[in-house]
Amino acid sequence: MMKLNVLKVGGAVVEDAAALKAFIENFAKLDGLKVLVHGGGRTATDVSAKLGIETIMVGGRRVTDADTLKVVTAVYTGLVNKNVVAQLQGKGVNAFGMCGADFGFMKSVKRPVTAEGVDYGFVGDVIDVDYDALSMLLFKKYVPVVAPITHDGFGQLLNTNADTVASMTAQALSRIFDVTLTYCFEKEGVLDASGKVIPEIDAASYAELKADGTVNGGMVPKLDNAFAALEAGVSEVVITSAANLTGGTKIKA
Repeated sequence: MMKLNVLKVGGAVVEDAAALKAFIENFAKLDGLKVLVHGGGRTATDVSAKLGIETIMVGGRRVTDADTLKVVTAVYTGLVNKNVVAQLQGKGVNAFGMCGADFGFMKSVKRPVTAEGVDYGFVGDVIDVDYDALSMLLFKKYVPVVAPITHDGFGQLLNTNADTVASMTAQALSRIFDVTLTYCFEKEGVLDASGKVIPEIDAASYAELKADGTVNGGMVPKLDNAFAALEAGVSEVVITSAANLTGGTKIKA
């Protein structure tokens, strides 16, 4: 099987000019087929604040009412996505900006109200990924750059966690490629209580890290999606620094 790298880069990187420049340099040097999924939550939060729209987070996930959906769609698929695409094109990478609605490649259902009574609003849980659409682009030597907005197939856009979008993309493409999924963010990997990188995390150690609070907030959905990817056939999952795509924390099934 042909090798494929699926990378997800966090908002703290894409929203910092120097950090993004360093990441773009490293990503451009990656050989072979590749897909980039990006976040942009901090910019969405800043724009929301300027518009007088309150940002509410529950368990590391953004509650998305109708006004917030407009903001995240504009920020993720517009401002952030096209900035990343333009910088990649500047490095000779034939990037193609898109979201889950393009080609209908990623469908979601609106998340139901939780047992605890949390209504996430227009947040999508992925139910289907059309890997043929992405593979077509990949075989034509395009590099898809994916914003974390999906659709329900009936005309409704849905805000979807970028870590989930990356995991589901990797899972779908693992049917035809040997996929490595890499989560890139501002830290060197998953850190222990003393701030040192944890070289490997398996299911048992992950449970312990959550129980003692070492892993919390947005790192929880990241690791949940990492394990889901491995269970679905992705060959390797790594969480590492966007400035250095080697090293970091390896996730073990």
